[in-house]
This record gives sequence, C-alpha cells and structure tokens, in this order.
Amino acid sequence: MTSVPEAAATCGTDPAGPGGRGPEQPADTGPRTGDGPPPWHGLTSLQVLRHLDSGPRGLVEAEAVERLAGSGPNTVPSWSTASWPRRLVRSLRDPFTAVLLCLGLVSAVVAAWGTASVILSLVVVSCVLRAGGERRADRSVAALRKLVATTATVLRRPAEDEPPRSREIPVDELVPGDVIRLGPGDLVPADVRLLRASGLTVHQAPLTGESAPVAKQAVDVPEPRGGLFDRPQLCFQGSSVASGSGTAVVVSTGPHTRFAATRSGPGQRVASAFDRSVHGISWVLIRFMLLTPPLVLMANAALRGRGFETLPFAVAVAVGLTPEMLPVIVTTALARGASLLARDHRVIVKRLPALHDLGAVDVLCLDKTGTLTQDRPVVHRALDARGEQDPEVLRWAGVNAWWTLHLADLPVPDALDEAVLDAVEEDEALEYDGVAALPFDAVRRLSTAVVRRPGRLGLHTLVVKGSPEDVLERCTLTEGERARLLALAAREAASGLRVLAVATSERRARDRAYTPVDERGLTLVGFVTLRDTLAPTAAEALEVLADRGVTVKILTGDHPGTAARACRDLGLDPGVVLTADTVDGLTDGELAVAARSTTVFARCAPEHKARIIAALRADGHTTGFLGDGVNDLPALHAADVGICPRDAVDVARESADVVLADKDLTAIAHAITSGRHSSVNIATYLRITLSSNLGNVIAMLVTGLMLPFLPMLPAQILVQNLCFDAAQLAFAFERLRPAALRAPTVLQPRYFLRFITGFGLLGAAADLATFGVLALALHDAAGSGQAAFHSGWFTENLLTQALVMLLLRTGRRAAEGATASPVRWAAAGLAVIGLLLPLSPLGPLLGMTALPVLYYPLLAAVLALYTVALVAARSRYDRPGTER
Repeated sequence: MTSVPEAAATCGTDPAGPGGRGPEQPADTGPRTGDGPPPWHGLTSLQVLRHLDSGPRGLVEAEAVERLAGSGPNTVPSWSTASWPRRLVRSLRDPFTAVLLCLGLVSAVVAAWGTASVILSLVVVSCVLRAGGERRADRSVAALRKLVATTATVLRRPAEDEPPRSREIPVDELVPGDVIRLGPGDLVPADVRLLRASGLTVHQAPLTGESAPVAKQAVDVPEPRGGLFDRPQLCFQGSSVASGSGTAVVVSTGPHTRFAATRSGPGQRVASAFDRSVHGISWVLIRFMLLTPPLVLMANAALRGRGFETLPFAVAVAVGLTPEMLPVIVTTALARGASLLARDHRVIVKRLPALHDLGAVDVLCLDKTGTLTQDRPVVHRALDARGEQDPEVLRWAGVNAWWTLHLADLPVPDALDEAVLDAVEEDEALEYDGVAALPFDAVRRLSTAVVRRPGRLGLHTLVVKGSPEDVLERCTLTEGERARLLALAAREAASGLRVLAVATSERRARDRAYTPVDERGLTLVGFVTLRDTLAPTAAEALEVLADRGVTVKILTGDHPGTAARACRDLGLDPGVVLTADTVDGLTDGELAVAARSTTVFARCAPEHKARIIAALRADGHTTGFLGDGVNDLPALHAADVGICPRDAVDVARESADVVLADKDLTAIAHAITSGRHSSVNIATYLRITLSSNLGNVIAMLVTGLMLPFLPMLPAQILVQNLCFDAAQLAFAFERLRPAALRAPTVLQPRYFLRFITGFGLLGAAADLATFGVLALALHDAAGSGQAAFHSGWFTENLLTQALVMLLLRTGRRAAEGATASPVRWAAAGLAVIGLLLPLSPLGPLLGMTALPVLYYPLLAAVLALYTVALVAARSRYDRPGTER
C-alpha cells in the first residue's frame, strides 16, 4: 500500500516531492532549555523508554500520579474571550469615538446639555453596537468548534509486580512515560514515540497542512529524510489516526508539545488596513477640530468684542465639523455586512474591521491543496519504459493496490491507491489470486503484492509499486538505463505530476513468508502518473477575484511543478516559480520586488509564508491569507486578514479574522465583495459628511465675523446636525452599482483631504451665496430679521446637504433601478424637514420664523447653480485613474 511518504517521494529525484514541507524542520518535539529533553527522533525505542524511566508495560499508577504533580496537566491554555466591560472600553480606542467623548464632556462643562447628551448617546450606541457584533461573532465561532480528544487508552499497572491493564483516562492526566494505544479515528493526545505499529497512518494537516495521511512506523534507525514531522516513529498532539493501530510512549505533554509551542508564536498583530486608513483620516480631522474652538473665540473677541459667551457656539462648530455618526455608520455597515455573510454564505467575521480589510484586499495568498485542488489525486496516464502510453502498466498497478489493501488487512486505501483503483476495472485485479502482501512503509517507500497468475502453476508474481528511485534501485538495469528512467520520471514530476513506478518479478511458488529481502531482481513495467483533482469552483472563483482586482498568489510546500501545473489547469499563469531556497537568498526589499511578479512560491515553510506576506504589505498591498493548520499561524498573523475554514485546527480559528464554513474560494470572493460594499458605503458617508460639514463651518466662521449676531444659534446647529446625521444612517444600507465593487476600497487620507477640501469650498460658496439671497429678501437684519436669517440659512443648509447626498453618493443611478434607494428616501426627508420645520410650531422654540416668499425662488436659483457645479466637479473626480 502507498501512503503520503510514497507520494512525497514520487516526483522524480526530489526527496520531498508534492506535499513536502520544504526545508528541515526543527529537530525537537518541544522547547528545550538547558538539560531539557533529548531529540527523541535520534534515539531508539529502548533508549527513549530508559530516558523516561518507563517500559513497554507502562507506568505504575502511583508513579503516574507523582509525575502528574510534577509535570502538570496535559492541557494547552485556551484563549479566553473578552468580557462585555472590556469590549466597551476597547471600543473607546477608536479615535473618533474618543474625540466625541471629549467633545461631549466639554459640552457638559459649558452647560450645553443638549449637545452633551446627544454626543454621549452616540458614543454609547457606537460602543454597544461594536461590542455586540464582536460578541455575536465569538458565539458563532464557538459553535463551529470541533470535538477534541477527552480520553486516551493507557496501559498502567496497579502495582510494580502486577500485569498492565488497559483503561480510558482523561487526556489531561497523561504524563511523560505513559504507554498508550492508538486506533482508527483517535486523536493523538500528546507527542509520542511509537513502540509498535501496524498499517498506521496519521493525518497531520493541523500541524503541517498536508492533505493526505502520513505513514508511521516504529523504526529505530530511520533514514534522515525530510523534517521533524516526516520522522516515521513520531506522532504529535493535534494529529489524528487515519488507519491502522499502534502502541506509543508519551514523550511530551501540555505546554511542552509541538502543538503548544506554536500557540506562543506570533505576538501582537501589526495595524491592519482599516486601522491605518481610519487613523490617518482621524488625526487630520482631529487637528481641525482642536484648532476650531480657539480660532472662533479669538476671532470673535478681536473683531466683535465677544468673550466666552461664544464658547458654546465654538464647541457647536467643532461638533459640526466632526463626523459624529462615523462610529455608528461604520459599526452598522460592517455588522450588517457580517450578518448577511453569515446568513447567506456561512462566513463568520470575528473582527468587524476585518470586513473592511477584506474590501481593501488586493492580494490573496493561499495554499494549493483544498482550495485550487481537492484532497484527491486522479490517474493522468500510464507509461512504459520508453515513455509511451501503455494500459498494461495501470493494470499491474491496480493488482498491487487491490491485493495490498486486502491481504495487508488495511482498513482503507490511501489517496494514491484509491486513485489507481478508480482507474482500473475490479475484474482485472480479481483475475489473479492473492498470496501475500508487504504494505508500504516509510523506509522502503514501496509496497508489494504477491499473486498467482492463471495458467502459471508453480509460480508466484511479485508486483511492486512505489517511489521511482526505490523501485528502480531494485530492478535489474544498467547504470545508463537506470539514469535514463530516472530522468523520464523527473521530467514527469517537473510537469507537476506524481509518479509511481511499477515492476514485477517471477518467483517459484513457496509456503515460506515473503519479506522485503525478496524485493530484488525486478523488471520495470513502467510508470503511473497522477495529477491533483481541481476544485470544481476554483476556476470560476479565480475569474471573479481577477474581476474584483484581486491578485492570487500561491504559497505552498508542494513541488514547484505540481503547483505550477494546478495553476495552468485553472487558467492562472504561474510564471516563474520561486522556491524557498531562492527566497532565503533575497533581502526584504528584493523579496518585495520579486513578489510583485511572482504567482507561485513553492517549498514554503511557515516562516517563508509569513515573510512573503510581510514583504507584500511593505510594498503597499493589503493582503489576505487562507490557512488551516498550526503551521499557518505566522502567516495568519502577518496578513491584514487571516482566513481559515471551519475544520481548521482550533488555534488557527482563534487567530483568524474570518472563518469559512467550507474551504472554498467562492466564499472568499463573496466575503471580499461584501467587504467592499460596506467599505464603499463608509467611504461615501465620509466624503459627503466631511465635505458638507467643512463647507458649513467655513461659511459660519466667515459670516460670523461679518454679522453683528451669530449666524446660527447652538441649538439650531445641533438640530441641523441631528437631522443630517439621522439621514446619513441610510448610507449603511445603500445598494451599489457592480462597477463600484470591482476595485479594492482603501480609505486614503490624501484623497479624502483633496475631495473634502474641493467640495467643502464649493458648499461654502453656496452658503455665502445664500447670505446674499437673504440680504436681498430681508431688510431688517438687526431686529426680527435675525430669526428669519437663521431660518433661511437652516433651510438652505438642509437642502444643500440633501443635494450632496444624492449627487455624491456611490449607489445606483436613477436609470439603473426602479426601486428608490434608502439614500433617496433619506434625502427627501431631509429636504422636507428643511422646508417645513421653520413653519412648524417647533420653529419659534428654536428661534426661527417664516420666510418671505421672495426667498424661495432666489434659493432655487442658488441650488440650481450649486447642482451644476456639483455635477461638473463630480465628473472630474470620476475620471479613470483618479485616486480613491
């Protein structure tokens, strides 16, 4: 029977082959300090038992209890979730939320209780929404957790002179030196050294990312091939038994296991794209807001002789410049997008800002297996010794796979044998009578079936299948012929195929058992090549990602040819493949340059993946990484967005920002689209509110210095802001044009500053034009005309803000949908309030009065000119190539 080590050695002369893990892994099973544990893989089983002061019969119960007190329980500390108070306090670290809190406290100090209560309410609502969204995400992830091992079968003796007894004990009671038994389906409860094994294969995907099980054997002097996880005599906590059985001694428990060591790896994550962009915009505006009140106070004191009585007005102006609804809009938009993703596509967003980061992703890094390809190979073709197609080779490979499976008493075939059996007719294997079988092991790297052929009385046929190097070594060939055949296998491997060699030999029938010594003097039949099965949705998902402006890069431990072939089969140009050895020879700057044009990085160890992602981020890209194993933790931390499937190892799910129900690129494409939808709506809100607010503030400061009275009362500014803020909540629910989702969305401070300055000055010009209109329509600006002036400007401000919402939004145009968008309804409501509020009974309470009829046609003319200017300016900003 073949297994993953066979697959790992079937790509020409490459010792790691497809599925390999690149450079040598660390040579220990846990952290070592001083006179710590020895390298267990370098000791025989007897030496390991002696070092642990144990034996094949296990520990005595009293000794196990004593060791448990010394070594501690066999548990890995779990990561706890934050409490509600901690989540609320953490929400205050958002710059805008902190500024709003300060402005609210200042408003309370100057007795502006209405302003203070509204601002503090917005702070509370924002913090509750954000904390609630994160709590719901944590509950969803907790529901996705898989069951973990809770018990282990251990051999222990009640007393020194009594025989051992097999019993189930809680996993946390295991200690070094315990002898345990493993069977199909068992989770390996600690790091162990095998004492005996029969057909044992282990899934190590949580540790190494390998998709297929690895063969394990209780060998004492193995060949030093591959890394630590390739050692056939070692099994590690976090892996699971796929087939076979074994007996092993525990060598490391609790925090000393390899699994536990990975949990203390990367520390605090660097700032994500969302953090960087929002903080950049925040501090630009914070400077404006901090400067505004002193400027207003000094200008009024110098030009109008007003003192601290203008402080409430100065605070109101600073609040007017603040996008106070930003925390609520951001949280609502992201929470709504996360909720829709979980409901419609079963994608859980654990950290709400990660949804914005998904929208900004322009480089997606992932492994090949499970995303581009399935965990199942298929036969590509069968070649004879001349390199020509020959179905006879596949037939003999099927005979080997069938009888090895049945005569070696193996529960299930491995992935390669299963592919061979799927490609041949069952009757072809049943034409022969099975005699004996020698299953695959990690040292020989081949399997042998002994059969009796019809009409060949007195003869047995050995059918051998395995690694080309090991099979050809046992064939009767000249050196030149062996070199030619190895080159043929290497060429097939270089094209991305897995290669199995098949050979036969006739022997006299006998009753004596067959051993590996009989695997000599073989005649090569040919080679069977296998390729990875493509994931059914991968090609379509890659097209969608390319349409969304996302570049896919493959970071894999596989053979370069295997990864490149999968890319070509899916229509993705692999270009020049970089291997880990090449990456090691590059500086960080050189790697960033190379990564721009490289699609496939092969033979990557965990540290290579993290370094490549860091280089991409340093080059200005926003990166996402899809991983599912403990070995992916460094890359998950290094990326802006860490993504993992539901069946990933626990520690990977805890580290990831986004959890997928299935390891499917289509789900990632949906998540990126949803992230962009939320991000575009947030960016639209920011552009509109900041430009409108800046225009209002500039106009109020100018007119405040020109008039003998305040241009607007603090209460009127507060009501205006409340109306505008309530209307802009509609941006969190706005529908978008598909074209708006085709490029990564990044909140770039420089672009925003240019945008809000341009449109803010345009808005200020409209406000100052309204000042002229009011001067024509009103004749007494010093008496009762103050109320009319306040009313006119209040109405104009809300109408211009409604126009800005309609003309500067990124949603659907009128011709693209018959259904009115939420922003249209909100803008219409804002305009109605602006026109009717001064005429309502609330008008006099707010210091406003009815306006003369002449005002309205003059205002309509100003609004018409303002609309033309907005449309012209918007067309300039919408030109292709304009920075967003």
